[in-house]
Amino acid sequence: MQTQLMIHDGTAPAGADVPRTGGIPLAPAGFAWPVCGSSCGEPLQFFAHLPVEDGVLSVFVCQNDPGACEFWDAESGANRVYLFPRDGLRPVPVPEKGLTLLPVTSAIRTHLVTVGPEEIDPAEEAAPDAYDLARSGWRREPGERFGKQREVLGSLGGSPSYLEDDRVPGCPSCSGAMEFAAHLEEGLDSRAAMNLGGQLGYVFVCRACREGAFLTD
Repeated sequence: MQTQLMIHDGTAPAGADVPRTGGIPLAPAGFAWPVCGSSCGEPLQFFAHLPVEDGVLSVFVCQNDPGACEFWDAESGANRVYLFPRDGLRPVPVPEKGLTLLPVTSAIRTHLVTVGPEEIDPAEEAAPDAYDLARSGWRREPGERFGKQREVLGSLGGSPSYLEDDRVPGCPSCSGAMEFAAHLEEGLDSRAAMNLGGQLGYVFVCRACREGAFLTD
């Protein structure tokens, strides 16, 4: 069982075209910064720039009034996910109001964790969760240090951790079920972290329609 974890790798330039959380979003010409459609109507906060095989996933989540704006709901309008083509991306002008940027831009490196059958508890009745096992596996990698598991910023591909099938979002364009793309953890510390209420974030995408969705558990 293999999982491609995303690991905190120091800081990154705010506008770099590299895997990162925070910084300034890169988008095609003419892109308008998204605003919250749930309650506050303010600009969303940029969360993550994730280069993938067929483009770049760009994730935004409302942080202006987290108790009122339902950032955890894929259909609330309080978050947005875009799948941009890789070519022609440029920094997006940042709105002057609203909570739009994280204080720290965190670089991401990927790390493939392989969990062997001997590491799976045969007494467990439910099927093992690949992401949960991979996070535990990373903690046991050489170089043990305090808080090491918080360095895991999520994962790319695979299957959504403990998410019920009826919560998989449908594409608003074609009505088909979206494909799971990534997990996103809140972040390493208060300056680098998105407030997700202590929950795990899930990124979905319809590659045919280039539509995306975000929700939390």
